[in-house]
Amino acid sequence: MILGIGVDIVHVRRIHHWLSVPGLVDRFFHPDEIAAARGRGHSAALSLAARFAAKEAFGKALGTGLAGIVLRDIQVINNHNGRPDIRLHGTALKRLEDLGGKRVLLTLTHESDNAVAVVVIEG
Repeated sequence: MILGIGVDIVHVRRIHHWLSVPGLVDRFFHPDEIAAARGRGHSAALSLAARFAAKEAFGKALGTGLAGIVLRDIQVINNHNGRPDIRLHGTALKRLEDLGGKRVLLTLTHESDNAVAVVVIEG
């Protein structure tokens, strides 16, 4: 059963700015997300924009937004085939469990200027 659906779009230039401010990306991203994005060189901002869109879409799918959730507790990973997936920790995992969520589905897409994420929570 679907418990929630969320979608979000992020302008990549916003993330370019965040990367220029020391320590700012550390507030929003899991350390593994940052390391993976930096490993992508010039497309680091695009990668992080897609991941930030996923975090926002997750909050929308919850129906409560992200208040009280530490954004680093929402980690976007890629499986062995490259498919994006969400790994939840701490505050984010608790919120999912409180909702009765059992599975989180994620898809990402991006162009040079924008990144979009869609999240579906199943119960």
